[in-house]
Amino acid sequence: MEKSSSKDPLHGITLQKIVEQLVDHYGFDTLGELIKIKCFTDKPSVKSSLTFLRKTDWARKKVEELYVNTLGKFKISI
Repeated sequence: MEKSSSKDPLHGITLQKIVEQLVDHYGFDTLGELIKIKCFTDKPSVKSSLTFLRKTDWARKKVEELYVNTLGKFKISI
């Protein structure tokens, strides 16, 4: 019997990949406007953002929601 694929759009995607794609698409300036958290506005970096988001559930959920809502706008990379 074959396993069915997950319907969760975040299945198999790391938080790092999510943040990197959002930064590539929006940049930190726009991310800081869309999601008002300090890791996107005060000396932002992917590393510092990941550190904060891994510790802060509410912020990670906001980032994941933005990612899911932006999925169709990303350039497809192989």
